Amino acid sequence: MVEEWKQDQTGRMGKGLANGKEECYNKTITAEEVHGEGQHKMMEEKREEPEKMLQEGQKKQKQMGMLMTEGVIWKQLLAFSFPLLVGNVFQQLYNTVDSVVVGNYVSSQALAAVGTSNSLINLIIGLFLGISTGAGVIISQYYGARNHQKLHWAVHTCMALSIIGGLGMIVLGVALSPLILIWMNTPEDVLADSTTYLRIFFCGSLFNIVYNMGAGILRAVGDSKRPLYYLIISSLTNIVLDLLFVLKFHWNIAGVAYATIISQGVSAVLVMVELLRTKEPYRVELSKIKIDFRMMKRILIIGIPSGIQQAIISLSNVIVQANINVYGSAAMAGFGAYSKIEGFVMLPLQSTCMAATTFTGQNIGAKEYGRVKRGMVQGMAMSALYTIIAAAVLLFFGEHILQIFSSDKDVIAFGKETLMIIAPFYLTMTVHQIIMGTLRGAGKTMMTMLIGVGNMCILRMIYINFLVPFFPSFHAVVVCYPVTWITTVAMDILYCWKARWLPKSE
Repeated sequence: MVEEWKQDQTGRMGKGLANGKEECYNKTITAEEVHGEGQHKMMEEKREEPEKMLQEGQKKQKQMGMLMTEGVIWKQLLAFSFPLLVGNVFQQLYNTVDSVVVGNYVSSQALAAVGTSNSLINLIIGLFLGISTGAGVIISQYYGARNHQKLHWAVHTCMALSIIGGLGMIVLGVALSPLILIWMNTPEDVLADSTTYLRIFFCGSLFNIVYNMGAGILRAVGDSKRPLYYLIISSLTNIVLDLLFVLKFHWNIAGVAYATIISQGVSAVLVMVELLRTKEPYRVELSKIKIDFRMMKRILIIGIPSGIQQAIISLSNVIVQANINVYGSAAMAGFGAYSKIEGFVMLPLQSTCMAATTFTGQNIGAKEYGRVKRGMVQGMAMSALYTIIAAAVLLFFGEHILQIFSSDKDVIAFGKETLMIIAPFYLTMTVHQIIMGTLRGAGKTMMTMLIGVGNMCILRMIYINFLVPFFPSFHAVVVCYPVTWITTVAMDILYCWKARWLPKSE
């Protein structure tokens, strides 16, 4: 495979670079390794490309991507995270519209089917989103180091992985959907609709994975605007098709599922067209999409822990929900209403976390370690300011916001109780999100997984199963969130303080 890459990439680069490639593959990825061939690589590129083309490429890079290895840090983080925030809002609306349409125009069973299917989809897709996170870390480091050769290998390996993963998910998803739903104790009156929705969704999973991988590549090189544009187009397409297929064609839950995969197909096509047309070093060439197994190993080493973390924490939240359900439908509705509000509140923190990952990856690739630490501090300061304002708004006006979801006094009471327990501890999640994003950008995804899973899953389950029975109440169940947030942040800070997570400065 190494030989195939060499033939694909150069006949001019000669034996020395090939040997350098073989040698570097025998090590795990570090910032030194990413940057080690920087000077040699730049000299090679100068011999291979006219100076004029290099200058034009750099000019276009500044216009379309965002190289964050120099400049004002907080402005870069804000500029990069804002499109991510808008995109996440559209993603939330995207999911909400599906539920609104089937809930209002099909049946309550169809609404339950979409909800049941989405919980399973989140668990499975989380693993692939983790792999795209690993790919983004690798790509951002090579991009920051201006190591175009390895950037090229990484991009094409990522696309090959997304195609293989998407095709595999189609086969397994269509075949196993009924069995998985039965295993989840899906009620008989919902099982048929759930199976229909899941099978159609999995038929389009290739589009979903290709889009997320392609968008991850663009974000890794600092372009968070194009993925936003594509997501907006996809979301609007989904809304229009939802209404058309359900209200006009009366395809019911199948119509919603078809609308979903068509809109995902639109976003996948748009992101691939951009990657195929760009003249930048991260350009995709169809004939060169193949797996470089050593590069794949690097991507998976970083990506799989992130995916496992997302999936396991999602599973723990399902178990917490099961304990909430014990206290009746009003408790379920109140907790659910609060969860929807929290979902929107957390979006800016998640966006800044993603920005911190790209920022850190690029600056480690460029050996700007001081900027990494300053970026962490400034990211926390920005996010903390937002979090204080958001928490204050919810604490003072939360009851009125909850009334958007229900006028039932019991539902509002449970929702307000949940809000009053959790909102005062939002600052802990601010610190956690920024540290997690920074550590991921530094390639420390195994440690972020261990901290996240250890506290937000294992400790949470210990609390639910062994402590709550001594003082059983709705309040006691909800307290598991702030308790595990505090322990998570304590371990985050301890690791950043004591561990060596940045390479030594030269």
